[in-house]
Amino acid sequence: MLPERDPLPWYVAPLPKALEDLGLRLAWLIAAVNLAGTAFGFWYYRAQFAAANPLAWPFIPDSPVATLFIAVSLIAFKLDLDADWVHALAFVGLLKLGLWTPFVQVVLNGQGGLATWLYQFLIWSHLAMALEAFIIHRYATFSVRAVAVAVGWYLFNDVVDYFVPLFGDVHHTWIRAEFVGGVQDHTLAVHDLAAAWAVVLTVLATFLALATRVTRLELAEN
Repeated sequence: MLPERDPLPWYVAPLPKALEDLGLRLAWLIAAVNLAGTAFGFWYYRAQFAAANPLAWPFIPDSPVATLFIAVSLIAFKLDLDADWVHALAFVGLLKLGLWTPFVQVVLNGQGGLATWLYQFLIWSHLAMALEAFIIHRYATFSVRAVAVAVGWYLFNDVVDYFVPLFGDVHHTWIRAEFVGGVQDHTLAVHDLAAAWAVVLTVLATFLALATRVTRLELAEN
């Protein structure tokens, strides 16, 4: 039996109930697709891994880690495991990376020399990630501790990705528009725009997760 759908505001539950139900019924399949996406993502980052200090690797593959989180989240849901912190990480990660990547690809990078199929895949697969985020509220409680774990991880990522390098350089996904003569130039405006959008999305995802919890508490009191 699927978990009930609470009467939440449209901005925290924008998907039709039928689509949410379908996603929950196909949880095993969606988890498998996301695990495949995680494997592809790690392959996609192979050049950046090779160029980076191994200690920086956990901070580089943001999108593959987000798809790993939702895969684990869905598996935990199907197995009825208590993993609210994973659900919160999945929600914040999917919404953040699902909206950050299309912005960077369309507004900052453009297609450039990237193959058309890969360029389109990067945009649409990440938008699908953002949609996935909105089935999680059906089985997650978004406890304060769980949301704190998620926002802590993703804010720390924002800091080391754009502002304070830990191991030689900042660790964000390579942005093609930053490369000038084959060398990254973090002084360009595109770096600031990418950083600003990342921080905004971290705040937005955190707000939506907490808004979901607060609304549930208010409904329980009435």
